[in-house]
Amino acid sequence: MRIRVIVFLVVLLLLIPPLFLLAGRSLAGPAEKEKPMSVGEVLGGTPAEGFSRALVPRSFRFPEDHGAHHGFRNEWWYFTGNLQAIDGRHFGYQLTFFRVALTPQEVKRSSHWGTNEIFMAHFALTDVQGKQFRFAQRYSRAALGLSGAGGKPLSIWLEDWTARETASHPWSMQLTASEADMVVNLDLQSLTPEILNGEGGLSRKSATPGNASYYYSMPRMRTSGTIRSGKDTFKVSGLSWLDREWSTSALEANQVGWDWFALQLDDGRDLMFYRLRRKDGSVDPFSAGTLVNADGSSRALNSNEVRLEVVSWWTSPSSGSRYPSVWRLQVPGSQLDLRITPRLEDQELMANFRYWEGAVAVEGVGGAPKGSGYLEMTGY
Repeated sequence: MRIRVIVFLVVLLLLIPPLFLLAGRSLAGPAEKEKPMSVGEVLGGTPAEGFSRALVPRSFRFPEDHGAHHGFRNEWWYFTGNLQAIDGRHFGYQLTFFRVALTPQEVKRSSHWGTNEIFMAHFALTDVQGKQFRFAQRYSRAALGLSGAGGKPLSIWLEDWTARETASHPWSMQLTASEADMVVNLDLQSLTPEILNGEGGLSRKSATPGNASYYYSMPRMRTSGTIRSGKDTFKVSGLSWLDREWSTSALEANQVGWDWFALQLDDGRDLMFYRLRRKDGSVDPFSAGTLVNADGSSRALNSNEVRLEVVSWWTSPSSGSRYPSVWRLQVPGSQLDLRITPRLEDQELMANFRYWEGAVAVEGVGGAPKGSGYLEMTGY
């Protein structure tokens, strides 16, 4: 699913001072007096003519499709994971690279600063036992080596935040990101094949033609490396999840937000589901997901197959937004009954566009498996 990058396109164009785009910039959140934009404000409207659209299913080719897809307006590489240190200390992390095209094709310019693409990145670390959630964001133009995505082996970077391909079979990446009070240096190796979401990788967001994306996931990537939280460094291991999506799409006027779940279960299954919400509080019928079996096979889930219930709520002391806190998610046809709890209540990213995204624990109900995962909530 992951339609969020359209948010950042508008943010980049409307909120970021032009000087910041001359070089990378790292911020803890939006300017103090800056009013965050709502989902409805940033996802409405019609994209400019000339961009490619996700209209029909396509043939995917790997490892080529791990790289950039120029011609589409939005694209992202979305890494999240739950990791443990040798002493059992638990961490969640998010490292995301967004590519946003300002024009359908690159225009030749005499200046070396000239480019038609902008990159944005989010880096977050959840230190569960330390009860700390840290977040930083950066953005830069794709010029003079400041940011970009491409090459063989593939590299995605924004300054010294990087995701670099280290092997193609099985596909493997090295992630590095550093801020004053948090550092990750992680090696990821895929344990499952690429999982195509939606209709063979075409993920429709509404009935409007082109309101869709090409979307695949790598739900299990064995992960090891080091994390620094504050002054302490830990050797860690666990599982990561990669979401990949590219599109030129927008929400419908009556769609106000979404809840996205990426869950890795102890019986070897993985579950992705996103619930699109309408202004009247109802669930949009284009909500959908994918259930991946332990053998790597998968099947699409429609909105009628998944039951979601909010068990409790949490109000952010920073933004005043009220988010669901504990969830119950059921897939009766697959004997799944799951209670989903945040590992820390406050995992709200105070970015130019504010949203909640963080590590969650999964408890099985009635014999269902337990597990870990990530949850994203927007539009609250």
